[in-house]
Amino acid sequence: MYKTTEITSAEIASDNPVHQRLLYPYTKAATMVTGHVLEIGCGWGRGLELLTKAASQYTGIDKNTELITALSAAYPASTFIAANIPPLSGADGKPLPDNTFDFIVTFQVIEHIENDDLFIREAHRVLKPGGKLLLTTVNKTFSLTRNPWHVREYTAGELKALINRYFKTVDTQGIHGNEKVMTYYEQNKASVQKLTRFDIFNLQYRLPRRLLQVPYDIMNRLNRNRLLQADGLAAEIDYTDYLTSSDPAGSLDFFYIATK
Repeated sequence: MYKTTEITSAEIASDNPVHQRLLYPYTKAATMVTGHVLEIGCGWGRGLELLTKAASQYTGIDKNTELITALSAAYPASTFIAANIPPLSGADGKPLPDNTFDFIVTFQVIEHIENDDLFIREAHRVLKPGGKLLLTTVNKTFSLTRNPWHVREYTAGELKALINRYFKTVDTQGIHGNEKVMTYYEQNKASVQKLTRFDIFNLQYRLPRRLLQVPYDIMNRLNRNRLLQADGLAAEIDYTDYLTSSDPAGSLDFFYIATK
């Protein structure tokens, strides 16, 4: 299930700071969503316990057939679809109906999507009038190195401009960390810089990203393990150490809420 460091584990201790960072927006979403909820990119189900309790009907889409099969067995009352996105289609390959969902949750997904314009357009299409899109992604300005699993990353203004093509109303928030989280961030930053200083030809940005995925994963895992062993701070971080910010440009992640 956890074949790469990009699929952050809830069980691997060195992944804990990132796992908690990714869990936090689900705790916020669970206080907001109602009715028919669609999660685009549900992955291994990090937020399923929270979302399925809040929604009257939950539908999850992910391209990983193995994960979708496992989630279908674990959550028989919910609907799961294995599909590449976009566009948004059902198990039968037909487009999901227009104006179907009250909320769409898509956390840390858009950075992996080639056609991000179609991704947002499809989300708008399947939402009911007045429905809301809850979207998170990394803030490019806080990235410590190139992530070869990401097609692109955004600044705060770039992401808002993209969503505004289809949604007139966008509440721009951020997800940031307290002193404990930011101490870990600075430790991570220093550790990554020790590694990237050897990249004198800037190959991380010049080579095709698929060539970099395996070495990136190896170095990322070694780095996370090193940080965990250093002082134990990585194991102490909890989702409550993250917070919602009104300054998305100054936050680790963006948390944008768009209304149809």
